[in-house]
Amino acid sequence: MTSADSSTSAGPRLLGPAEVRSLAATLGLRPTKQRGQNFVIDPNTVRRIVRAADLSPGELVLEVGPGLGSLTLALLAEGHRVTAVEIDPLLASALPGTIAEYAPAQASSFRVVLADAMTVLADEIGPVEAVVANLPYNVSVPVLLHLLEIAPTMRHGLVMVQSEVADRLAAPPGSRTYGVPSAKAAWYAEVRRAGPIGRNVFWPAPNVDSGLVAFSRRPAPETAASREEVFAVIEGAFSQRRKTVRSALARWMPDRARLDAVFEAAGIDPSLRGEMLGIEDFARIAGAATSEQ
Repeated sequence: MTSADSSTSAGPRLLGPAEVRSLAATLGLRPTKQRGQNFVIDPNTVRRIVRAADLSPGELVLEVGPGLGSLTLALLAEGHRVTAVEIDPLLASALPGTIAEYAPAQASSFRVVLADAMTVLADEIGPVEAVVANLPYNVSVPVLLHLLEIAPTMRHGLVMVQSEVADRLAAPPGSRTYGVPSAKAAWYAEVRRAGPIGRNVFWPAPNVDSGLVAFSRRPAPETAASREEVFAVIEGAFSQRRKTVRSALARWMPDRARLDAVFEAAGIDPSLRGEMLGIEDFARIAGAATSEQ
């Protein structure tokens, strides 16, 4: 018995350390920091991630950066359909063969899209219902926000990111780690921490801790402003964290008299700092500014 899942009758075999290294050697692959390539080598970890994702039977799941297929196989093992977005042509071309070898009965439930997750289009990924992914750590926030924007059918998900990023994404207003990522993510969904991930389950082991973030989509706040206008307020409010929101938003709206009128219309205390405001507050400010035009 190897470190991989030895059962064949129950479904796909999962990848252990020996299998991951063997696949990488066959491809002549050396993981690169530039693309955030740290491959999960522990079958129990990918099983845990799939369980924590709380997927419904047969959901169409989007995976970003599937790498050599560790998490992909665990998703397929639970009967889910998987669309995987992979930026590396070498990995993307090898994945179908890996799935055919390790999960032949589930091969028809898998599709790989060669694309950059930062710019992938909605029609490329299709009507995905969830995302479960080990996101590249150097672009995890913009990737997640992009996917939430282009895929309205994606109602929930679980992603692995750097631990500090997980804290920021899930932070509530008023907390030390609350900031632009927290507020923007809150526009789309309710976000929470879903547990830590150890360094030794990766190859190569990263020099940072990892964490799981779960989200459930909810309706965006009601506002007369567009998402882009609300996000501009968020960025302005956090541009100078130690200043009041009135001072921080001076560049966003240089006309102080008009800015004061916006705060009054929105019912927001201008002496507060940006980190004390929730997504509904930012939406009200942007909406009041739109109405003032």
